Amino acid sequence: MPRTKTQTPQTDTQFHTSDSPVGKICFALIQTNFWVGDIAGNVKKMHALTLDAKNRGADIVIFPALALIGCPPEDLLLRPTLGERVREAMAKLAEIEGIVVILGYPHIDHHGTFNSAAILQGGSQKGFYHKQYLSNYGVFDERRYFQKGRNHVLFDYKGASIGLLICEDIWHDAPITALKNEGADMVVVINASPFEIGKQTARKQLLTKQSQTHQLPIVYVNTVGSQDDIVFDGGSLIVQADGSIAHEGSRFLNQLIMANYDVATQTFDTQSKAPLVLSEESEMYQALVVGLRDYVNRSGFKGVIVGLSGGIDSALTLCIAVDALGSDRVYAVMMPYEYTAQISLEDAEAQAARLNVSYTVCPIHDAVAGLRASLAPLLANSEPDVTEENLQARARGTILMALSNKFGHMVISTGNKSENAVGYATLYGDMVGGFDVLKDIYKTDVYRLANYRNRLEDNPVIPQRVIDRPPSAELRPEQTDQDSLPDYEVLDGILRMYIDEDLGYKAIVAAGFDPQTVERVLSLVDRAEYKRRQAAIGTKITKKSFGRDRRYPLVNGWSIKGDFA
Repeated sequence: MPRTKTQTPQTDTQFHTSDSPVGKICFALIQTNFWVGDIAGNVKKMHALTLDAKNRGADIVIFPALALIGCPPEDLLLRPTLGERVREAMAKLAEIEGIVVILGYPHIDHHGTFNSAAILQGGSQKGFYHKQYLSNYGVFDERRYFQKGRNHVLFDYKGASIGLLICEDIWHDAPITALKNEGADMVVVINASPFEIGKQTARKQLLTKQSQTHQLPIVYVNTVGSQDDIVFDGGSLIVQADGSIAHEGSRFLNQLIMANYDVATQTFDTQSKAPLVLSEESEMYQALVVGLRDYVNRSGFKGVIVGLSGGIDSALTLCIAVDALGSDRVYAVMMPYEYTAQISLEDAEAQAARLNVSYTVCPIHDAVAGLRASLAPLLANSEPDVTEENLQARARGTILMALSNKFGHMVISTGNKSENAVGYATLYGDMVGGFDVLKDIYKTDVYRLANYRNRLEDNPVIPQRVIDRPPSAELRPEQTDQDSLPDYEVLDGILRMYIDEDLGYKAIVAAGFDPQTVERVLSLVDRAEYKRRQAAIGTKITKKSFGRDRRYPLVNGWSIKGDFA
């Protein structure tokens, strides 16, 4: 039965046991994606998955954090009808007989709104647990919505005392210590833990440490899929009391994980075959595929349009789009002008043919000439500069958006994190689009991912010339990116320290970078904030993505070198 210390009364009811062998508990970990806001659809999905788990012999089925409403629900948590909808949904789920259901949901009562875990069984809700440590950093903003929980919950089932925690709770010592002191035999943690590079390694290290310290098995269930710019990568885990991993879920895939717990020995069985360990390039690439796929599909677009330039950014974007949606839903448009190199035309056509996508050539000469003619009286007394170059990018952006309006396909912009950081992009030009696949990918990582994707097949999907040739916007004769920017190895090194690590001018110079280059790059980053604020969203990969993680004022008097330098 549930045992709890809480400010809110809970029902104290004995659980019914299933027909599985005495002394054994069969757990079903549901690693899947739930659509934010679609409570009725999520209930239907959970109902079907619970019945499937029951038919496979499960005693207890576990869903991720906030599965009922999807994660992150953001200001949907403030809707006045949410409480009523949640109560109706929980009543439907509680109707399932013969199995215990643990799921994440928003609990609303006269004490406030809580990020909670429910225990359902035999027609009613037997108990609940409220998350104690509210995440309020990076992409998390839980204190805006939730009250802090103060109850410790355990429930007794077939001779085992099972404690409940949610997400951030397991990263702190107090909650699991309290459960151990109150007699827990194991801990179940439900999660909605977003992907970042290297996050799975950090999870394993954490769970190993906590299980060994407290001598408790830990069942860690994570969601998978994406919501807007956040990707959840699954990787659910069951860790024995000695810290060894008994079960690990696949990354980025829906999965039902069945695991048997021996009450007498307090150990889990072990999976026969662990999932493949993903390289950094592999997990980055899969995250980008999942992020684009779920965003396009749930936004209701028929397909996507990519402005294919013959450069590496659009080439990698096209590959990701095809892997996410299939070649029949991807449309490539090459928009040449007088500065477009012949090899750009050849390579774009070759890649489109290799990936079997629809490919159209739409020259922009007439569009640019029309814009120049309209502007001629206004610009007659000025010398040509970047203004004329940007007309090309804006003509291309207009064409892409017109095609999107006409045929119902979403435009994907192709800017990378390095370019977005320093403003090396044209607002209302190459920045147009509904989603920027490479938004959180530095240029040096673009090359890594292009080479990685080519290694997956005998016949490369990106022409080698695209990878080898110097990058260029092709807005003027013989132009290369390094005419305007430092070498990308240098640029990305500075950007990683300034953006991802939050280091300042002095620390970056002390790391060996040229002071003038550092000052220039940091100034470019700060001045480009207004562009980034208007840019399309894109999948979060690093710990400091533009948008949710890094929010700076557009207009400010901050000094890069220090106020009194």
